[in-house]
Amino acid sequence: TYELNEDEWHIIEEMCKILKILKDATLVFSCVVPNIANVIPVMDIINDKLTSIAIDHGVPALICTASGLAKKTLNRYYSQTDESEAYRIAMSNHSICFSLLYSILTFIF
Repeated sequence: TYELNEDEWHIIEEMCKILKILKDATLVFSCVVPNIANVIPVMDIINDKLTSIAIDHGVPALICTASGLAKKTLNRYYSQTDESEAYRIAMSNHSICFSLLYSILTFIF
């Protein structure tokens, strides 16, 4: 049959949690003009959430793997910021705002 069993529903529910993290970030950036100083804190929050899902023994292995792959992709983009002069300038000029924004976004997500 084409009905989902309990395990498959559980996998879908867990995948929805990952997708919600990405949806929330998309909505945040849809409301404001993103710049490097406010993108990095959001990437940090997404990374933290994906890490916690990837190591959670209570979620199916498929979800842990998917979260780990999403984290790997995010880190590929994140590593590009380390080499960016614009990133270094923005972060040095916005270190106080960075801490405040990170606190606010952590509360939202």
